[in-house]
Amino acid sequence: MITRLDQSMMAGLVESARQSPRRRVHRNFHPDDVYPAHRLMIAIEPDSYVPPHRHLSPTKDETILVLRGSLGVVFFDAEGVVENSVVLRAGGEVLGVDIPHGVFHTVFALEPGTVIFEAKAGPYVPVSADERAAWAPLEGVTEAAGYLAALREACGSTSG
Repeated sequence: MITRLDQSMMAGLVESARQSPRRRVHRNFHPDDVYPAHRLMIAIEPDSYVPPHRHLSPTKDETILVLRGSLGVVFFDAEGVVENSVVLRAGGEVLGVDIPHGVFHTVFALEPGTVIFEAKAGPYVPVSADERAAWAPLEGVTEAAGYLAALREACGSTSG
């Protein structure tokens, strides 16, 4: 079945993200978690915190494109030092990144209603202890908000 990725779909995801405790939601286009190619649309609000992580499997390179709004992406070395950051904007000069496996990274919305498209190999496997950034706060802890604010500064943004 052909699925249209349209403005209506994005608007519905954005509304769901605004109501979600995690302040983000996704819509999978792959049929199940074991499918070999994962493709999903994610709506993410500025106060959603995605802890820095990496994907160790050599098949888990990750591609992210911004469809609506803007997204900060920060890359770290193994000790948590920011190595690079980029702002992705829908319709902008830089609208996506391809992240090699093994690279610590995080993403965060820089404006309300941000929607991204992500693609990487399946199957879905939860982030393991070796893939989590031990130097960053976990999602849902008090320290996460301050850490997220520092990441925004790394991308040259203090709003959100």
